Amino acid sequence: MLTTVQEKQQRVRELLAERKAILLAHNYQRAEIQEIADIVGDSLGLSIEAANSDAEVIVFAGVHFMAESVYILAPHKTVILPALQAGCPMANMINPEKLQALRDEYPDYTVVCYVNSSAAVKALSDICCTSGNVLSVVKGIENDKILMVPDKNLAKFAAAHVPEKDIKWFDGFCPTHHRLTAADIRQSKIDHPEAIVVVHPECDPEVTALADHVCSTSGMYSYVEQHSAKQFIIGTESGILFRMRRENPDKEFFLASRKLLCPNMKLTTLDDIIDSLETMSNIVTVPESVRLKAIQSLEKMIAAPRNE
Repeated sequence: MLTTVQEKQQRVRELLAERKAILLAHNYQRAEIQEIADIVGDSLGLSIEAANSDAEVIVFAGVHFMAESVYILAPHKTVILPALQAGCPMANMINPEKLQALRDEYPDYTVVCYVNSSAAVKALSDICCTSGNVLSVVKGIENDKILMVPDKNLAKFAAAHVPEKDIKWFDGFCPTHHRLTAADIRQSKIDHPEAIVVVHPECDPEVTALADHVCSTSGMYSYVEQHSAKQFIIGTESGILFRMRRENPDKEFFLASRKLLCPNMKLTTLDDIIDSLETMSNIVTVPESVRLKAIQSLEKMIAAPRNE
């Protein structure tokens, strides 16, 4: 029986080799999983890496919509989600029925769907976006009328930076980022007056207004590495700190609030990965009729540049 973290990590690597598999870990995953993953990153970056990989099996330590995105881009690969119950509350707030009702209400609007959504919602959208390219996607759409789903905070962020567009939004949100308040940021600034504040655009506008910089998780890694400051207040899920501290040992990072913890992102364990690889279970697929529509929205997003 495997008892230590190190033994379990070693077993994971052995199984990955046996199955000709790679392990992808989202930036918010547990530290012991990020530590041994082949690639750590955001959901879109990981999906693209998976599609381009020679691996036959993709093990995605993340949540359900992320594994779906890998399958959409690479249906010839076996995609495993070790914790099959790991969903995304924000993605679950919107479904095809609700989106169709919005399309009926706003028939002249181009639908921009955040990548944090189900394959079925992507299939009913015109184009996807990420938190890293949302501004470029919105600016690049010829239509001045934009309907964004499911994240209202990301939509408000876009509306503030692209005021020439008429942007409507669905009333969805990320519960983890939405828990971060302006009061939390003000207190963090008092506690760490020399620190630079960096937050995610999924946060409430009152929070982003107090930040020195607003960007995606991938953008945060680059920003803190290149910035001359030595202290940073980070306003996104706590898992991001593991890699930040490892890559920047000369800098200090403070989580903006202890509330920044996503239970779904922490569901995946080393035991889950071992079990799913040993039994080749928890395989994620997408119906071909849905996949063919969803991939169009994803490919348009991938072709878009990152935020300016």
